[in-house]
Amino acid sequence: MVGTGGSEGRVDAQDLQDTLSQIRLHELLTELGEHIGKITEAREQFDGLLRAMLVISASLDLDDTLHSIVESAKRLSGAEYGALGIRGENDEITSFIFDGIDDEAAARIGPLPTGGGVLGLLIEEPKAIRLSDLSAHPSSIGFPPNHPPMSSFLGVPIRIRGEVYGNLYLTEKSGGREFTDDDEAVVQAFASAAGTAIENARLYDDARTRQSWIEATRDIATELLGGTAPDDVLQTVADKALMLTAGDLAFIAVPNDPDAQPEDVTELIVHVASGKRSAHPDVVIGTVLPVHGSTSGASFRTREPIRTSRLQFNATASLPEDYGPALISPLRAPDRVTGVLVVLRRDAADAFTDMQLDLVATFGDQAALTVQIANSSRRLREFDVLADRDRIARELHDHVIQRIFAAGLSLQGTAQRTTSTDVRNRLASTIDELQETVQDIRSAIFDLQSEDMGGSALRRQFNEIIDEMVDDSGLRTTVRVSGPLSVVDTPLAGHALAVLREGISNCVRHAHAKTVVVTISVGDDLTIEITDDGCGLPEVVSPSGLKNLRARAKECGGDMKIGSAGDTSGTTLTWSAPLP
Repeated sequence: MVGTGGSEGRVDAQDLQDTLSQIRLHELLTELGEHIGKITEAREQFDGLLRAMLVISASLDLDDTLHSIVESAKRLSGAEYGALGIRGENDEITSFIFDGIDDEAAARIGPLPTGGGVLGLLIEEPKAIRLSDLSAHPSSIGFPPNHPPMSSFLGVPIRIRGEVYGNLYLTEKSGGREFTDDDEAVVQAFASAAGTAIENARLYDDARTRQSWIEATRDIATELLGGTAPDDVLQTVADKALMLTAGDLAFIAVPNDPDAQPEDVTELIVHVASGKRSAHPDVVIGTVLPVHGSTSGASFRTREPIRTSRLQFNATASLPEDYGPALISPLRAPDRVTGVLVVLRRDAADAFTDMQLDLVATFGDQAALTVQIANSSRRLREFDVLADRDRIARELHDHVIQRIFAAGLSLQGTAQRTTSTDVRNRLASTIDELQETVQDIRSAIFDLQSEDMGGSALRRQFNEIIDEMVDDSGLRTTVRVSGPLSVVDTPLAGHALAVLREGISNCVRHAHAKTVVVTISVGDDLTIEITDDGCGLPEVVSPSGLKNLRARAKECGGDMKIGSAGDTSGTTLTWSAPLP
């Protein structure tokens, strides 16, 4: 009995030990399965990390890279929402790239975050933050209306060369779970790779930007040296600066007197402007900027480029839009500042960067130097033209006039020896024409020796009007010009051209003449005399045309007379005005 009872006790103990061993084995197998699952999950995350690194390194475009980082971080961590906030100079979020919320939902939410609440913690202390309930954190400021609910949160800073470029925000782990230590470790590793990818994209973007500025400088130099007018080139400078800085409005302001010493300049005038059509850039042209009391004036005086959040003097007050961020660069030539280049963005737009200021300043200096070189080249060409004109004038005076004068003396001697009245009259007429030719050549010599090239242009305009008015009319015209046309200023020249057109028109339409003689002389007055050999003045004269001629004479302080042409039946119109 005793032996039998001992045997049963040993069997029960063995069964219990076997049962406990099976339970322990099951637990070990369960733990092993969990470890294998974690290893598998870790391997999947590691593979995902490698794929994500390859994805974000595939493009060198900065915007594409930033969006790719957010999308890859979401997939890597299993988050529903992701965002990348880029830090600005004042530790605020200046740009916010997000994924997981469509544009329509984003519009309902309203303005993007600027760095308050929990998002600001990463700005104040740039280290990883992992929360199970975002709204329960003491720094939480809640969500704006229409914002989707978010609870789990993982934030990681992105550093570039030791400086925080921005912060990566991930929320709502899939399945309602919390972010794990492994998620945090993987996302931190990904953030390091993202910093490298961003730096590469930024360097590439900077290189492209600098190349664009170099090409813009080359285009301006090509235009100037190719003979393009300086005003057109300044317009190109404003256009290029606007495009390359992504600005909304650009203008160039210059002193009213370009030859004035910088210390004597008190005002700058907007000379050219560029902008989108909706920005109404032309309205700004002509705006006067005080040298003292304006940011543009300060840049002009100090010869230093300036970057500011708002101009001290509101140069765009006449425009409906408000402007804020500004770049002001002096156009620095070696010996003076020729003006200032100003680029503006609309109010509340992103501020310009220091790199953009440096590039605009370099661009402005190159443009100013190129303009100065082009002006110097133009002056040299003008000197060459003037020297050539002076040579031609000497040739005309020393050779041509003397030969014509000698021919006239010879004809006078011949006329005295002939007995034929007809021959004598023809010779006398020829001598008179030679005398008139000498007078015309002398006037041409005076114009050639004048530094103002306007005389030749005005003479050409006179001839063009006469040719146009008498074309197909059968009238034989004689034009006599004496005196320096180059001293006639633009307003008086405009009146003179209108008077000549009206006078010739009257001869063609009403005089029934065969010849008309136009005499234009410049002395103390500009005098235009038009004489025809027609039928003379009718008894009733239409006052409209003559009224206009008298009005023009009165406006210029001159006089207009019309009467018979001496002994003939023709008419003489005389219009005169004093020179300014």
